[in-house]
Amino acid sequence: MGDASAHGVTGHKIWLDGEWVDWAGAQVHVLTHSLHYGLGVFEGIRCYRTVDGRSAVFRLPEHIRRLYDSAHINLLEIPFSPEVISEATLESLRQNELDEGYIRPLVFIGDGAMGLNPGDNAIRVAVISWAWGKYLGEEGMSRGIRAKVSTFSRHHVNAKMTNGKTCGDYVNSILAKREALLDGYDEAIMLDTHGLVSECTGENLFAVRGGVIRTPPLATVLDGITRATIIQLARDRGMEVVEAQLTRDDLYIADESRATISTSRTRSS
Repeated sequence: MGDASAHGVTGHKIWLDGEWVDWAGAQVHVLTHSLHYGLGVFEGIRCYRTVDGRSAVFRLPEHIRRLYDSAHINLLEIPFSPEVISEATLESLRQNELDEGYIRPLVFIGDGAMGLNPGDNAIRVAVISWAWGKYLGEEGMSRGIRAKVSTFSRHHVNAKMTNGKTCGDYVNSILAKREALLDGYDEAIMLDTHGLVSECTGENLFAVRGGVIRTPPLATVLDGITRATIIQLARDRGMEVVEAQLTRDDLYIADESRATISTSRTRSS
């Protein structure tokens, strides 16, 4: 579908700074500040086709709230209201004829001043949606994946605030992911700077042992919206969920380890 393609990502329209533009026409200058220095924020939102055939966006208000929280953490002022971004998110699905898919609101600093101080460069906003299947593939859902503990550590909480989804932070995830793939694994499990289990490259992590579900506390891990949903659903069903520190050997002896984005069995190494 769509009239343009970039590595399989296709679509018709992109919302850019308040206007709908053709997919191929959503371009920025090569001196865009965020391209050089990585300061920007984003969200990853899913729309699912439900059993009755309708489409449902997963926890849209919480995602939009976190987008604004991330911007605030990074001293970025989004030039549109949450209501406008929410409507653009929904309309993006319609514009791209998607009954389910992935939506990426993105806030970034435009071109103008260079150097570490972007000055009064414009804060720009895009909303993009496209068809995107399971993050770790259909086979990962049905058979589980192989994961290894990465040699790369998660960001220290005082080196870079960890509660925001900041664009540049994901260089850390990219390095860990590529290392894992090159070593023959599907995903990386990352430790914090104290050597405790943090999260995967793009997923929060849970471990189950003896019927108790454990997950690292909110310190060096992202306050995942899917994470919070799983905790609430499990507790509603009478399951015991503990937010507590996890060590590497806790994962080795766990009955099962699960990443929130894949909800599939993960073997760690």
